[in-house]
Amino acid sequence: MPALTIPYKFKPREYQVPFFRAMDNGCKRAVLVDHRRAGKDKSAFNFMVKEAMKRVGVYYYFFPTYNQGRKILWDGIDKDGFKFLDHIPKQIRDGDPNSTEMKIRLINGSLIQVVGSDNIDSIVGTNPVGTVFSEYPLQDPKGWEFVRPILRENGGWAVFPFTPRGKNHGYDLYEVARNNPEWYCERLTINDTYGRGALVGPDDIQAERDAGMSENLIQQEYFCSFDAAVEYAVFGEQVFKAREEGRVCKVPHDSRIPVNCYWDIGRDGTAIWFIQKVRSEVRVIDYHLAFQSDITTDLTNLRNRPYLYETQWMPHDADYKNYSTGKTPKEIATELGFNVEIVPRLDKQSQITAARIFFARCWFDDEKTKPGFDALSSWHFGYDSKLRVNSALPVHDWSSHAGDAFCQAAIAHEDEIVWKKEDRYSRKPKRNTSWMSA
Repeated sequence: MPALTIPYKFKPREYQVPFFRAMDNGCKRAVLVDHRRAGKDKSAFNFMVKEAMKRVGVYYYFFPTYNQGRKILWDGIDKDGFKFLDHIPKQIRDGDPNSTEMKIRLINGSLIQVVGSDNIDSIVGTNPVGTVFSEYPLQDPKGWEFVRPILRENGGWAVFPFTPRGKNHGYDLYEVARNNPEWYCERLTINDTYGRGALVGPDDIQAERDAGMSENLIQQEYFCSFDAAVEYAVFGEQVFKAREEGRVCKVPHDSRIPVNCYWDIGRDGTAIWFIQKVRSEVRVIDYHLAFQSDITTDLTNLRNRPYLYETQWMPHDADYKNYSTGKTPKEIATELGFNVEIVPRLDKQSQITAARIFFARCWFDDEKTKPGFDALSSWHFGYDSKLRVNSALPVHDWSSHAGDAFCQAAIAHEDEIVWKKEDRYSRKPKRNTSWMSA
């Protein structure tokens, strides 16, 4: 076989060299907070290929969803028409790529696979030695929680290339890396890369402004601001204000006040917010998330918490029978001694409108509700880059359960809102006094 240079047909730009140097010198963790179009995925992928040829093992390249992984990397083509996968030359491949599972085997026995963290269960039982988490702020953080102990045990590495999406778990990881000398950490804006091989400069930014791109989005995408309101987030402004006003803090449980719970029951996950209300103040004291659980297990989890419950507010599908049990979630909860009410069913846009208003009254415990608050921060609309518009509905991903459950809380409280429903909805929902909040 002719001699090959790996990385193949890739030369790091000047500002990318420190990352390669740090990893080559033994660093095992890296956070790359780089601006849009800085080439962070191309850089991380080529590093992965190089490492896969050095050490035989399994290597996973994670994207927020399976479809994103296929679109961005598996089928991805750069501006010069060069395919991402062509950075793995045929001479080092063991057979043809498996397009169905997005796997490529190398002649030395290594395996590289593109994985959506929305299907993290597909890799349970495996032993990766190298991972990349692309756009980590949009990923379900349990993916990293799953592979972290494996990498610690086998001496593997992890790289997190992303652009900020507010102060969620991506920001937390950046802070960990920034304050830990064992991690490589960078934060590169266009001011750091322009003139050093970057493809984006001041003229491009001005062109984006002239085309109508908001300043918030420019600050986020090109200047790597964690403080800018997340443009596509369902609750971008609300999350920003909650942090700015100090409403994400220590919110202790008051044992004298009953706790109400607000549920989202999904096929792939159940989310529950725990709330105490003191006059107009809403204290969000806890959060529960379970994947592929059953209603009895979730209710047992509630009993194990030190709360005096008033009402379990469940979505409309809690009135649907489960064919395996022959009972509805409402019936099961009632039999176990819980008081259950069904939240009225409204269209998604009306739910979001109510939740945005409700958000201003909420105080969130910064420890117990952190997974849920991070999910609220990440819940986002889809975006059509050609038309430059958001989709009408949020993307269904790991953050959806927290968002949907929070909407249930807002609807259950909405009679406390000072302005009328008919001013908010084109079609007024049927009034049902049985669900009015106490």
